[in-house]
Amino acid sequence: MRRIIGFIAGAMCGAIVGAVAALLLAPSSGIDLRQNVRTRVDELVAEGRRAAEERRAELEAQLAALKRPQ
Repeated sequence: MRRIIGFIAGAMCGAIVGAVAALLLAPSSGIDLRQNVRTRVDELVAEGRRAAEERRAELEAQLAALKRPQ
């Protein structure tokens, strides 16, 4: 479990570093860049919420299965 968490943390850090590098090297104007960043952040937040909802549903299903009398 610890290795998985370490991998996920490393992947997230790599994604953040890559995103920052891409933003700094992007050939866009300031206004376009801000709009693109805002759009991408909104997409990432929505994706994160969707993933959290899916995981929550999975965990609730597992909990319900464990609570059922056998």
